[in-house]
Amino acid sequence: MSESATQTRGASPFSRGAVLAVVLVGFTAFLAMLYFIGAGDTGGNEGSGSAHASSRGLHGYAGLVELLEAEGYEVEKSRSREGFDTSDLLIVTPSRFTDAEELGAMLEGREYRGPTLVILPKWVTGKITGELSEEDEDKVRSDWVALTGIGSAGWTEELPAPLAFPNEYEELAEDEISNWSGLGLSGTLPTKEVLYTEQSPNIDPLIVDGAGHVLAFHVLGEAGSEYYENAHWVTFVTEPDLMNNYGLSDAQRAAAALAIVREAGYSDIQRVTIDMSLLGYGGSTNLLTLAFQPPFLAATLCLILAMLIVGWRAFLRFGPSATGDQEIAFGKRRLVINGAGLIVRAKRLGLLADPYVKLVERRLARMLGIAHPDAEAIDRVLANRLPGEEPFSSRAARLHNAEKPIEMLRAARALNELTQKISGKLTK
Repeated sequence: MSESATQTRGASPFSRGAVLAVVLVGFTAFLAMLYFIGAGDTGGNEGSGSAHASSRGLHGYAGLVELLEAEGYEVEKSRSREGFDTSDLLIVTPSRFTDAEELGAMLEGREYRGPTLVILPKWVTGKITGELSEEDEDKVRSDWVALTGIGSAGWTEELPAPLAFPNEYEELAEDEISNWSGLGLSGTLPTKEVLYTEQSPNIDPLIVDGAGHVLAFHVLGEAGSEYYENAHWVTFVTEPDLMNNYGLSDAQRAAAALAIVREAGYSDIQRVTIDMSLLGYGGSTNLLTLAFQPPFLAATLCLILAMLIVGWRAFLRFGPSATGDQEIAFGKRRLVINGAGLIVRAKRLGLLADPYVKLVERRLARMLGIAHPDAEAIDRVLANRLPGEEPFSSRAARLHNAEKPIEMLRAARALNELTQKISGKLTK
């Protein structure tokens, strides 16, 4: 837009207050997004799938977390393998597809760090399907699951000694009751499907069922061994319905879950870490997290400050768009001026000589009554009409031979003067 163009402003579609509100809401949402990404909370549904500390499905352990917190325990849900280094009680809830070698290495690494409680998997789950009434749909949470089957952990026999043990499954008959007892408590399981292991010299049973099957136990190891004498014993719960959300619906089983935690933590540990990294909910340090940690925090704060300054500057400049008069006017005159300007910019003035001579030639031929425009014919007629005038051919030659713009302009004016003299003579 040229400097001479006049500018006008239309009515602003937004008030200053509305623009400020939009900017503030957008900036706040952006900061919230950065925070949740940095914290590893991207809104994924953790309620379904594997049984872990945040799951509120029947097979999950969100109820156990709330129960422990209500009893005064300080509970941490760990998404990093660094949680394995805690000296407090570590609760692990591996899946049926856990790598036995990886889990075994972790358990061996904790033998001289702190006690570990391993709750084995049991249930195969799926999404709740089927038609529900409107009243039931309002009650059903998105993280609820349907129990579709039993799946025992086959990897327990692949653990390193003395941790390896067989994990077996039994379904009681209709007339049988799935009783359990231990730690001064007793009760029944919520289903007739029971996961257990058999009695052995290397284990110390904590909870057993009516048939004498072991549902929870300490791993002792061989008497006199290094593990038996000095290591922190590992506690296994083969029947997870004693401690999951399904099991905690009963007061006796909830009491048993607390008793197992106390036994695993030697009754004096008040801090509990529940691992989620083995189930794929681990989080690694990302660039966004590093940006808010020293020594990068200073650079990040400077960048945020610069963004605020730029945003404030842009806000102060906000307003209706400026509009100017039309730069290129309509009409033949403007078209000629623009075309001439293009030729001048391209430095192709020499291309104008021949077309201009042809134009003047046709005009003079029409004025002098010459049927076929020709320079020699025009010169002969001009010699009779205007004796002593410079011939047309010499003026045209001067235009063709001109090299400088001023020379071309003078030669063109000479041709134009010739047409004006002929026109004036004819009108007289």
